[in-house]
Amino acid sequence: MAMAKDEKELVFHEIDKEEARWLKRVFTDETWGGVFLIGGAILAFVFANSMLSDWYGSFISTKIGPESLGLRMSISHWAADGLLAIFFLVAGLELKHELVHGSLANPRQALVPITAAIAGMAVPALIFVVMLRDRPEYLVGWAIPIATDIAFALAVLAVAGKHLPASLRAFLLTLAVVDDLAAITVIAIFYTSDLNQTMLLVTVGLLALYAVLQKLNITRWYFLVPLGVTIWWATYLSGVHATVAGVAIALLTRNTKFKNEKESPAEVAEHKVRPISVGFAIPIFAFTAAGVDVREISLAEAGSGISLAIVLGLFIGKPVGVLASTYLITKFTRARLSENLTWKDVTAAGFLAGIGFTVSLLIGELSFEPGTSENASAKIGILLASLFSALAAISLMQSRRLREKRKARLAN
Repeated sequence: MAMAKDEKELVFHEIDKEEARWLKRVFTDETWGGVFLIGGAILAFVFANSMLSDWYGSFISTKIGPESLGLRMSISHWAADGLLAIFFLVAGLELKHELVHGSLANPRQALVPITAAIAGMAVPALIFVVMLRDRPEYLVGWAIPIATDIAFALAVLAVAGKHLPASLRAFLLTLAVVDDLAAITVIAIFYTSDLNQTMLLVTVGLLALYAVLQKLNITRWYFLVPLGVTIWWATYLSGVHATVAGVAIALLTRNTKFKNEKESPAEVAEHKVRPISVGFAIPIFAFTAAGVDVREISLAEAGSGISLAIVLGLFIGKPVGVLASTYLITKFTRARLSENLTWKDVTAAGFLAGIGFTVSLLIGELSFEPGTSENASAKIGILLASLFSALAAISLMQSRRLREKRKARLAN
């Protein structure tokens, strides 16, 4: 009877060799993306707090693009609405992979990371709202601490957690892509300006055309790239945040192989687009968004409550939500963790999920007017929370490594 019971238990997260190879490639690419991301953010901070601050401010506010197409935007606006659409396209392709081939393909197995992601967003948002309940004008930023930065988190894991099992990487990646899908849904629903119904219908029609082309196996880049750019443009003009276009296109991209195909269109797209995302889109966005001049911020402004609410939401709320929900679902269902994972590993994953950075900065820009003290306070909170979360995760992962080394020495 014990064996029959064990056979019915669902192990989260065991991965096969093919999934392990995919994870290895993703982590290699995202590690570089995280390095470039951190480099862009540091450069922005240095520029904003040096004699180059005037040039930096002028540069990111410079407007470029065709006015006739409604695309006359500042460089920082292009980075947030244009380049991050590429980032979310890659995130959407990762999600599609998980839905078709990974842990999310099994509904029972998908319950664990989905629950962890939802709880990991709900708890930080609740902390933010509770802390700022007496300042209703600040509550518009409630979604800032819900996000997880895939590139940053995976880079930290790749650098400091090389010795950790692949199952932890799979857990974190699955949690992060579900988190990103939820974050972009929040942006689409709560941070959408007045809708242009005509352009929204155009967007839907173009997405339908894209889906038909996928079904008909018409996947040449000279068809799909112009169509994808047009979908992004129509989405932007519709009033829905343009980054939503990236996820929508990704989810409609075929991830199964037809006969005689070596790779599916989704796999081909991921190979082609990921280097652009990690090597260009993400670091440029970090450079345009992370530059906050702390010299002009008073202690009162920095401690207005926004910064503290974001820090507590990401640094405390994320790991509490992830750990508590994972524990409860493994306690009261037949799902269980892989034998290679410990609860300290799950806690480390929770802290890694607290690295909000890219998406949090985006939501901060949508919540508070750029150049205001509220916007600066939000950026400070995001930067500090991401730093604290990274350090806490590294500490836990290194303690595990040292413990394993001690065990190995004792065994010998």
